[in-house]
Amino acid sequence: MAAEVKTTCPYCGVGCGVIATVDEAGAVSVKGDPEHPSNFGRLCSKGSALAETIDLDGRLLYPEIAGARSGWDEALDLVARRFSETIAEHGPDSVAFYVSGQLLTEDYYLANKLMKGFIGSANIDTNSRLCMSSSVAGHRRAFGADTVPGTYEDIELADLVVLTGSNLAWCHPVIYQRLAAAKAARPNMRIVVIDPRRTMTCDIADLHLAIRPDGDVALFMGLLAHLATSPAIDQNYIASHTEGFAGAFASAAALDINELLERTGLPAMQIREFFRLFETTSKVVTCYSQGVNQSSSGTDKVNAILNCHLATGRIGRPGMGPFSLTGQPNAMGGREVGGLANMLAAHMAIENADDRDRVQRFWKSPVIAAKPGLKAVDMFRAVADGRIKALWIIATNPVVSMPDADSVESAIAACPFVVVSDILRETDTARHADVLLPSLGWGEKDGTVTNSERRISRQRPFLDLPGDAKADWWQLAEVARRMGFAAAFDFAAPADIFAEHAALSAFENNGSRDFDIGARVGMTDAAYSELSPFQWPQAAGAEPCVTRFFADGGFYHADGKARFVAVEPPATDRTNADFPFTLNTGRIRDQWHTMTRTGKSARLSAHIAEPFAEIHPRDAIETGISSAGLVEIDSPHGKAIVRALVTDRQARGGIFAPMHWNDQFAAKARIDAVVAPITDPVSGQPASKNVAVAVRPFRAAHYGFAVSATKPVTPDAAYWALAKAEGGWRLELAFAEAVEDWTAWCRAVFAIPDEIEPLGYADRQSGDLRLAFFDGETLLAAVFLAREPVAVARNWAISQLSAAHDDLRKRFALVAGRPGAGRPDPGATVCSCFSVGVNQIAAAVRGGCHSVEAVGKETSAGTNCGSCRGEIGRIIDRCLAAAAE
Repeated sequence: MAAEVKTTCPYCGVGCGVIATVDEAGAVSVKGDPEHPSNFGRLCSKGSALAETIDLDGRLLYPEIAGARSGWDEALDLVARRFSETIAEHGPDSVAFYVSGQLLTEDYYLANKLMKGFIGSANIDTNSRLCMSSSVAGHRRAFGADTVPGTYEDIELADLVVLTGSNLAWCHPVIYQRLAAAKAARPNMRIVVIDPRRTMTCDIADLHLAIRPDGDVALFMGLLAHLATSPAIDQNYIASHTEGFAGAFASAAALDINELLERTGLPAMQIREFFRLFETTSKVVTCYSQGVNQSSSGTDKVNAILNCHLATGRIGRPGMGPFSLTGQPNAMGGREVGGLANMLAAHMAIENADDRDRVQRFWKSPVIAAKPGLKAVDMFRAVADGRIKALWIIATNPVVSMPDADSVESAIAACPFVVVSDILRETDTARHADVLLPSLGWGEKDGTVTNSERRISRQRPFLDLPGDAKADWWQLAEVARRMGFAAAFDFAAPADIFAEHAALSAFENNGSRDFDIGARVGMTDAAYSELSPFQWPQAAGAEPCVTRFFADGGFYHADGKARFVAVEPPATDRTNADFPFTLNTGRIRDQWHTMTRTGKSARLSAHIAEPFAEIHPRDAIETGISSAGLVEIDSPHGKAIVRALVTDRQARGGIFAPMHWNDQFAAKARIDAVVAPITDPVSGQPASKNVAVAVRPFRAAHYGFAVSATKPVTPDAAYWALAKAEGGWRLELAFAEAVEDWTAWCRAVFAIPDEIEPLGYADRQSGDLRLAFFDGETLLAAVFLAREPVAVARNWAISQLSAAHDDLRKRFALVAGRPGAGRPDPGATVCSCFSVGVNQIAAAVRGGCHSVEAVGKETSAGTNCGSCRGEIGRIIDRCLAAAAE
């Protein structure tokens, strides 16, 4: 009988509930949990494809020392000895941990306990520094604690939702679905999107403000000045519950209209309309994400937003408030346990002597970190200059995700001792490890995560543990024991760690701190196993309930009042004659972080299979970049080569490139190698959205596209991009010089036996060349080459990997690069959930389906996660316009 397990999605901070089913044959399927209050059964394309990402291909299954397999005792003894020796010789600040929002709370808790309470350094930071630390800093400045005031329900209850720096449709698709459903039910709801790009989220917007990069501070300063002279100002709330309004208003009022227009780049009419909507709508929720946080002025952006909500008293009540949308599945859990280098566990402050004393007494630790540690960018600088001599990296890939990534890689490579705990054996970071430790992946892990609305949910295991892989908490506890701290790390299971975490949250609290889950103190293993999703705070004796903060004040500064923060508009333009474009980096719909999971799914790679850069058509013309050509992006820090996507969704002077691709999937596409290590002075968060770069066409002698039944060997090519495909792999190629013997090249890259001869076609004049290798009826590999980007029906070519080629006509059709009669090409994938292509959608439109709903009924496209509905709408518009000509 099939077994069902309720667990939680391991991707973004929405925290969707998932039901995983394992049948009698061991096959896994997933669906949304209809009872989970985050998603009510909905899943996005990534969540829907989770079962396709849990195979053991490429998994790290055993500990390794210097590339050779070892046992756990040998590996852990070495880690403990090298860290202990380094601390003894150079002090506690000579070692560091770099961890991840992918960790479960129990893992995170032990990492911080070991580093801050027993090693005695705060040199533990996390990749959450790269996505959420400006929100943390802004919350702490305004509220006195890192408190998210509202709930997801507020987004549905609001009459005006402002989305700033958030491509909600692609980055938090389930919240986007909830918002879209609310708007459909209440058409008078208004949505404003503030983003330099016209993203898919804009399709639901009543107003899109295509703001200049880093113009947000000026915009919300202007809004505050406007609100202060309008009926929307709440003088009673300001007087009773806040401090510092006069200073914040004076700073905002000093920004005149001309400067506001210049800094935002927005038309006066749009600014007036936005101000009017905010002023006249009581129920306002402002959602902000990476476009706000990933900035050298990120903390000021957050406080500029918070100032407007505090000034109107629109906070902590249904349908009102600022809302930070979290990037990672457990960034919030990491914040709860003090995951950042400048925090202590249970939302206590490392700079507060009473908090340090309280945590040390609770832990009964020999020491406690007395000052903030090194934040991520500074941490890797310290690795580079030799201050940090031993580094443990857990569940993250900084060689891909850190700014100035080439320098980060050089620093890690030169570090005397590097430990990497991961699930994959080969990542851009793992290749530099002295010790590799095999960790558990989703479906194997056991613990908790916290989502953006402060809801704690369980991740439960439903898969057998592979090889000798172990939980991250176990690895940390074992190293701590070997370093002499056995009594404090004597945990038998995650439930024990969670119980201690809960107890610390309640220790000497009495309502003085926001984070309190004291109701979970003393829970049994069985209760932990059956734990239902709940939202904090939940103090001892309290019943689970939906909680909002600050409607009636009660902030966490010593006087109980919030702080307005006077901010100043930053310089926004970093370009110059040598680097005249502004690079904006971010995420795409169907990939996650550095693709260690999503890269395994053919379905997720079908929508966008290679790295790209969006560029405006006029900029493309002026720089000589052709649509679908290759573009070289460079800065003083690094270089990348990606495919050009020419589109008017991108503003002039700017380009957008995703951060996912790495050396495992592309030749030179680590876009964070291009990003300067500029950070926010308060939060330390890197400015990944405003990078001065140069762009130019990359000229190739030959371009290529290939499909292969087996994973190709890394090709010798100036550009390549590899992606999983149904039945095998797909490969995009470009060569600086033509290859003399293409057949020999194919044999080397695709491991084609010598006895198998290719079926081919060559045109010397055009430079076109096609080669296909068959073993009986089975296609082993096919390569399409040309002097210009190859025009071939890619999805159809991929489908030939699973087709039987039992006669020459089928083989010659493949060599021709197009389907024969009766074999329609689905076209480029639009809907990843159901693998529906653009040609199939266009055919449905021609057949009379003139709405997104009708297309969905005919093809299923857009009926699951809904992230592709905007694209479907545009295809419908194009088809109808073409028919009307």
